[in-house]
Amino acid sequence: MTHPANGLDDIVHQRVRLGVLAIAQEARRVEFGFLRSTLELTAGNLSQHLAVLEKAGLVEIEKGYAGKRGRTWIHLTPAGKKALHTEIAQLKRLIGQVEQTAAAAAADNSARPQSGARQDPVPGLADPADAGSPAARGEGKDGPRGRGNDDDPGQ
Repeated sequence: MTHPANGLDDIVHQRVRLGVLAIAQEARRVEFGFLRSTLELTAGNLSQHLAVLEKAGLVEIEKGYAGKRGRTWIHLTPAGKKALHTEIAQLKRLIGQVEQTAAAAAADNSARPQSGARQDPVPGLADPADAGSPAARGEGKDGPRGRGNDDDPGQ
């Protein structure tokens, strides 16, 4: 059985690109400046993300004029609509699994006797509160604080 996170699309799932697709599906087309301000991006950053989406065939970019001003409009392709809906369905599966695991852990904790050995709520996953766990010792994925830890903004 594969984990729902494995079904997320790397092109679609990135925050900005997911935002572009979500906003673009609300209208026939959306103006570049509206996307830029709504997603709080620089023009260059948005352009790079749009290029990725366009190359993947998820959006089409149309350039033209509104009066004398140059405009760029973005609209979702049928493949873009399908990719967005598939991503949302996959996210719902992931959320469902997280909620189910949390509910099972809560039920397990309420049914657990106050004395005795603890059991992991999910097989194969350790409780980070265990004294020997890296999380309990204040270590990130790369070891103790100060050595490449995600919590250290200087790294």
